[in-house]
Amino acid sequence: MSTPAILKALTEKEIISEEQASIISSYETSKPFSLHWELRSILYLGILLFTSGAGIIIYENIDTIGHQVIIAIIAFLTAFCFYYTFKHSLPFSWSEVRNPNKFSDYVLLLECTLFLALEGYLQFQYKFFGSRYGLAIIIPTIIFFFSAYRFDHRGALSMAITGLASWLGLTIAPMSILAENDFGNERLLISAMILGSLLVLIGWLSEEKELKRHFSFTYFLLGGNLASIASLIGFFTKDYGIICFIVSICLSGFFIFRARKAQSLVFLLMGVVYGYLVLSYSVLRPLGDAAAIVGVYYVLLSSAGIIYFLLNFKKFLGIKK
Repeated sequence: MSTPAILKALTEKEIISEEQASIISSYETSKPFSLHWELRSILYLGILLFTSGAGIIIYENIDTIGHQVIIAIIAFLTAFCFYYTFKHSLPFSWSEVRNPNKFSDYVLLLECTLFLALEGYLQFQYKFFGSRYGLAIIIPTIIFFFSAYRFDHRGALSMAITGLASWLGLTIAPMSILAENDFGNERLLISAMILGSLLVLIGWLSEEKELKRHFSFTYFLLGGNLASIASLIGFFTKDYGIICFIVSICLSGFFIFRARKAQSLVFLLMGVVYGYLVLSYSVLRPLGDAAAIVGVYYVLLSSAGIIYFLLNFKKFLGIKK
C-alpha cells in the first residue's frame, strides 16, 4: 500500500488529523533519498570489472606488452593504492575508526587484489617462490592482517583469515567448508578444529580487551563454522570422538550464550543447529538397530521443539517486540 493510501485510511479512521497527514505527506515526498548502498555496489562492481578487464587485456596482449612491463604496471598500481590508502587514513586506534573518506576502503581492496595478482604472476611466470608455496601464501596473509588492523578494514581481515586457512590447506568460506575440504585427512581435520577454535578465542579476546571489538563478528563467523563442522565430522567418523564432542558442545554453548548477549540470530542459529546435530547423534548412536524406529519420533518431537524455539527466539534473545 502506498503512503497516500495509508494516510487516507488513517485519516478516515480519525487516527490522525488532516493537518498531520499533510505534514507526513510533505515530509515523505521531500526527504532525501540515500544512495549509500547503490554507491557501494557500484564501487565494488567497478573494482571487479577493473581487475577482470585488466586480466583480459594482459592475457590477449601478453606477447606484445611483455612480462616485465606487465609486472611493473601491476607493482606500480599496488604501490600507488597503498600510498593513497595510507595518505588518507586516520591514526591507528584499537577502537573502531570511521574514516570519512570511504573511497580509501575500496582502494585498499583493490590494493589487496592487485598484490595477489602480482604475486601469482611472478610465481606462474618466473617461479619466484619455487616450490615454497606456503611462503607464497603467508606473505599476503601477513600483509592483509596488517592492512586490516592498520586501516580498520573488515574486508581485508576476511582475506587475511582466508589466507591463513589456505596456508594450512583449508577452505574457510562458510558455503565451501564441506565441499572443498578433505576432512578425511586427519591432519586437516585437526588443523581445522584448532584454527577455528583459535579464531573464536581471538574474537572473544577482541571483545573482552576492547581490541578492535568490531572484528569479533568476522572471527566468530568464520572460525565458528570451521571448528563446528570439523568437530562434527570428527565426532561422526573418528576414534577420538569424545574430544570432538566436547569441542562441539563447548562451541554450541558459547554461541548460544553469545547470541543472547549480542541479540544475534546468526549466532543463535549456529549454536542451536550444531548443538542439535551433535546431541541427536549422541542419543541415537547407542541405540543400534532400534535407532531407526526411535529416530523417527525423536526427529519429529525435537524438530517441533526447535521450530517453536526459533519462532520465539526474540524472547530468548531479550528483543522487545
